[in-house]
Amino acid sequence: MYRLYKKNELNFSLVWIIAYVVLLSLADSLSDSLGTLKIITAPVCMIFALLILGFIRKHNLWKQYGLCSFKGDLKKYLYFIPLILIASVNLWNGITINASIAETTLFIVSMACVGVIEEVIFRGFLFKAMYRDNIKFAVFISSITFGMGHVVNLLNGKDLIPMLLQICYASAIGFLFTIIFYKGKSILPCIITHGAVNSLSIFAVNNSSLMCAVITAVILCIVSIAYALWILRKTKRLDKDGNRDRQG
Repeated sequence: MYRLYKKNELNFSLVWIIAYVVLLSLADSLSDSLGTLKIITAPVCMIFALLILGFIRKHNLWKQYGLCSFKGDLKKYLYFIPLILIASVNLWNGITINASIAETTLFIVSMACVGVIEEVIFRGFLFKAMYRDNIKFAVFISSITFGMGHVVNLLNGKDLIPMLLQICYASAIGFLFTIIFYKGKSILPCIITHGAVNSLSIFAVNNSSLMCAVITAVILCIVSIAYALWILRKTKRLDKDGNRDRQG
């Protein structure tokens, strides 16, 4: 894999993304066939996450892919309060127990690993492979591919309209996460938020109302895009002030 990484980072990232989507879909299908939520998915996700982190550790790429402390004035990032709002989305309609303790544990473990995997491969591998050539295109592709990656939910039995709404707000959140990583040089806030969103979904109150799903998607899109634009505006000012100080 390191040879591929050195030769072509974009192809390297695409290999990881394809492998992840295929393996996760198969693992979920096998788990469902066995009748236990995430019984296969959890260990598969753990192994996949360890492989990624092992590769990064072996080649000392921690800073390259943002697995380091956050670089930035937290005040300018509103102390990540909008991320807390996004992380709590699955609890907006209340809290309930949807599975046994064992299944809940397996679900949380697998979703926490998914947070690590998806942020590293979409925000880390894919974005970093493209951003040197065209930063705007890199942000766009990283965001859209992250949203489109949720098409796999259609294969797992999810209805079309909810899936399309998920693609929309996932793309918006992907845009926000990419901006946070690009400007703050750390992917850790994205991993934590992503893992929390996924993990807390096990406690969500199922609501079949289409209107409720639409409202939730709209709120997530507005919050994500507005917060990303806020960060861009504030960091742009900081960059200008920094340039003036250096010139002075």
